[in-house]
Amino acid sequence: MDSHSKVASGICCVRPRSRRRTETTSSPVTLEKVLGITASGNSGLACDPRSGLVAYPAGCVVVLLNPKKNRQHHLINTSRKTITALSFSPDGKYLVTGESGHLPAVRLWDVAEQKQVAELQKHKFGISCVAFSPNGKYIVSVGNQHDMMVNVWAWKKDAVVAANKVSSKVTGVSFSEDSTYFVTVGNRHVKFWYLDHCKASKASAPVPLLGRSGLLGELRNNFFCDVACGVGSKSESTFCITSSGLLCEFNSKRMLDKWVDLQTSMAQSLSLSEDMIFCGCADGTVRAFSPVDLHFVCTLPRPHHLSCDVSAITMASDLFSTKIDTRYPDAIAVTYDPITRWLSCVYNDHSLYVWDVRDVKRVGKVHSVLFHAACVWDLEMFPDAPGDIDASLSSGAFISCSADNTIRLWRIEDQTQIYSHSQNIISSVSLDFIYVCVQDLLNIIYIDGNTNGQTAEVRTGIRTICISPDGKHLASGDRNGMLRVHDLTSMKEILKVEAHDAEILCLEYSKPETGLKLLATASRDRLIHVLDAEDDYSLVQTLDDHSSSITAVRFAGEPLETLFPSFKNYIIHSFKE
Repeated sequence: MDSHSKVASGICCVRPRSRRRTETTSSPVTLEKVLGITASGNSGLACDPRSGLVAYPAGCVVVLLNPKKNRQHHLINTSRKTITALSFSPDGKYLVTGESGHLPAVRLWDVAEQKQVAELQKHKFGISCVAFSPNGKYIVSVGNQHDMMVNVWAWKKDAVVAANKVSSKVTGVSFSEDSTYFVTVGNRHVKFWYLDHCKASKASAPVPLLGRSGLLGELRNNFFCDVACGVGSKSESTFCITSSGLLCEFNSKRMLDKWVDLQTSMAQSLSLSEDMIFCGCADGTVRAFSPVDLHFVCTLPRPHHLSCDVSAITMASDLFSTKIDTRYPDAIAVTYDPITRWLSCVYNDHSLYVWDVRDVKRVGKVHSVLFHAACVWDLEMFPDAPGDIDASLSSGAFISCSADNTIRLWRIEDQTQIYSHSQNIISSVSLDFIYVCVQDLLNIIYIDGNTNGQTAEVRTGIRTICISPDGKHLASGDRNGMLRVHDLTSMKEILKVEAHDAEILCLEYSKPETGLKLLATASRDRLIHVLDAEDDYSLVQTLDDHSSSITAVRFAGEPLETLFPSFKNYIIHSFKE
């Protein structure tokens, strides 16, 4: 996924500023909540053990999540470049970020003040990893495969003290507990970088960073995708994980000492404490091992399965039940909080879970959210429609559609409410295992019953949606020209027709004051279809006056007029009974 689609794969909820603010305020709205995550690996997930905050990127925004209270704070990158990596300082006061794009910056943020305090621009292209040294003196940043630079930044002096180049793509970095060296990993790459000569140097210019390759032995052809330096009694060891599913330990002499098979088809991330190593693997699997001898400890519960009906998961037993031939999203990032003993996991369907692992025999879910897995194409607020409409939809609800082949129903509330067990627990937080639902995500409609809609790379994709004025029907159009209508009461599909030969770009229901119930569809094939919603969406008229793609359609006026803007001309058609 490119940086542009990452930015678009979430939803930002904004709220007007209080009227007590002066009218001359430059920013009329404030960011209240972000529904999305763009972390692609462990470099995009971090936890502050002092405050319990979990940080992750959502496009050009860093979300600071309090899992227990389900409250968000935000750091907004004014350069609008996508955040690709982040890391907390040891005291939790600062957060460092790396970004994508040309001439990216390493930015240092004050977490409490939510503002940038320092900036370093020494990379030419994207940044893949950043890390704070445990002593808080240094920040290391590693460029992506197009940049290949490793910089060590003495941020208090605002100076780069050492730099060098790497020969392969780097996917992970970790500092030793004593801050004397750090380790980078990548494709056939495990390298130890030493800082002793940097401290002794008095030169004003950066000195060459001294690196020594790890001795990989028979595992030299593996892709090492993440790394964590040992702590406590294992402070001289370095632990790595390979994409093929091996957990490896390097000793103080950089030699591969031992490894264990994770019994998985793929692994991507790990997080380490004094008494536990957590490994994120394929198919929703997270395994725990002892760092002392790599002895297996447990396997954590899996998250929701792909294409699950979130509205039907109303009890914890529904979440933890297993079915034959069920697929789960891969765990792509994990970070452990040793104080609360909570493990945060990001899965490749863009969902986030926080697990309570104080008792590995009784793992509980603290928090979970499900976001769109691809770019969001359209969003519609639910109308204030009188009548027999679900109360959960009638107040503050909205609907979004995405290239991930799903339509999602959301509702954002200021305060949490205790709901009956008829409410879903997937998008909720739990306090002492009693679920207090915030009901961000109400339901998911999977188009064509797609059972792997969140993970496949190529999707039909829902391009546009429109809700009928009475709130009963939801019309959607996809990239192949297929028109669908769902009944919002039952969430069932009541119409599916191949309306156009190309992508449907806009849908519009006629307004109630017109006295008619029509649906207009506009497409890239330069055609407009007008359908009668009261007559099973039968075709009323087809308009072919445009010579280019039609990007918008509106009903207005008496007699009923339809306005169809296109790239080259504007045409008005009138309909009379």
